[in-house]
Amino acid sequence: MSDKPIILVTNDDGLNAKGIKALVAMVKGFGDIYVVAPNRSNSGKSNSITVEVPIRIKKVRDEENLHIYSCKGTPVDCVKLALNKILPRTPDFLVSGINHGANTSVSVLYSGTMGATIEGCLNGIPSIGYSLNDFSADADFSQCIKYGRKIFANLLEKGLERSVCLNVNFPKGDINGIRVCRQADGRWKEEFDHRQDPFGGDYYWLTGYFKNAEPNAEETDEWAINNGYASVVPTKIDMTAHQLVEDLKTWDYEVED
Repeated sequence: MSDKPIILVTNDDGLNAKGIKALVAMVKGFGDIYVVAPNRSNSGKSNSITVEVPIRIKKVRDEENLHIYSCKGTPVDCVKLALNKILPRTPDFLVSGINHGANTSVSVLYSGTMGATIEGCLNGIPSIGYSLNDFSADADFSQCIKYGRKIFANLLEKGLERSVCLNVNFPKGDINGIRVCRQADGRWKEEFDHRQDPFGGDYYWLTGYFKNAEPNAEETDEWAINNGYASVVPTKIDMTAHQLVEDLKTWDYEVED
């Protein structure tokens, strides 16, 4: 077994996406790379897992310091199978992406990219999710590789607090620098196109848009990527609203017979 750091690489756009190839190039040279990624797009799958059908894995490539597997499952399935069945030991780091499209603000809740990142974090693995604000299949990831490599090098040197992972988003085009941010306050407003299939059956196609509730807040990830900066948001697993715990203890919980 190699004494090099083991780096688990995954994504939600699928094994053939340009973004995951860029991510492998980003971490190349840092350790022994294991790529375990969905065999097709799994965008928007968040933390979903497969429980009703078998999951199949196929070895695609196996060479020195690079091992690639295709998984017929979700991004979180990929991480779980990698940890339990594929890797020789627990990886030292996990990186997910580079996603085609930003995962700022509340998109962290829907993102398969961040679902895989959070799964790594749940297992005590220092983890980073990377996304680019460009949905194009042929997006230019060259700047992402340059700046993302710097962020990853910092992770190797500094480490991360347990139960915290990083959500990194890159702007499209040139990058002015890196900003540590908080998650922007906003939400997706869902709009559905009503359509009919050739047999006259109704169906709906999700088209929504993101509404930023604080577009001028310069400390947010949304402001950063819209102004040419890469955003780094430390993201916690614990969703407890700790500031309300003591207040909720004062509520009346007596139930009358």
